[in-house]
Order: sequence, then C-alpha cells, then structure tokens
Amino acid sequence: MTATHLVVSSSVRLLLSDIAVETSTPGGPGGQHANRTASKVTVKVDLQTIAGFGPLQRQRVMAKLGPIAKASAAESRSQARNRTRAFERLGELLAGGLKVDPLRRPTKPTKASGKRRIAAKQRRGDVKQNRRRPNLDD
Repeated sequence: MTATHLVVSSSVRLLLSDIAVETSTPGGPGGQHANRTASKVTVKVDLQTIAGFGPLQRQRVMAKLGPIAKASAAESRSQARNRTRAFERLGELLAGGLKVDPLRRPTKPTKASGKRRIAAKQRRGDVKQNRRRPNLDD
C-alpha cells in the first residue's frame, strides 16, 4: 500500500479514494473503550466499477469473490492500525482472486489400489457377517 494506491499485484493498483471505508464499534469485550470508540474498520470495493483491473482480471476476480469484495479488522484498539490491516487483507483477498488455478489432470486409480479397496470391503463385510446370530439351519 502506498499513500494513494493499494498495490494488489505488479499489474493492478487501485486508488484508495475508490475504496469505501466504514468504521464502527468492535463487538466483544472491552468495556467503555470498545463501546465508545469506532475502531473497527471495514473496507469495500465495488469490483464492477473500480478502475485498475483489465477486463479478464475483473472477470476472474468477480467469478471468485462476487461483485463486492470486503475485508475488516478489529483486533487493535487503534483505528489507524485496523485501517492498515483491513487494506492489507483486502489486497490479499484481491490477489488471491487474481491467481489462476492450475488445471487439474484427472487420474484413475491403479489396478492394485482397486484390488486393495475391494479386499477391504470384503473383509469388512465378513466381520459384519460374523456378528450376526447363527442360523438354526447351520
């Protein structure tokens, strides 16, 4: 993050002025300080309208994250630290959305593993069979 931009990747930089910042009181314990101070920070970005993404990048990020990406931070008592942490989380979220997943090559189980699976099923069935009451015919 620079003074004016959120650096998501080497090719994507978003203007901080285009990112909505909301503050609120954090939940949980903390007494009067937590009840009175708006130290929780939530940052939102509308991925449909923000400049900085190329068309393919925008499509990829929106497919993974939806039309609006949100991140929040409330760990610190300081709003400034929470603001920095929320922007970092948003950057990580968007960078993860830009990442291209490798194609999965489907594989078949080996013949030996198939035989082991069938043998295990047979053993399990035998155990259950031996638990039954014996027939009067036997």
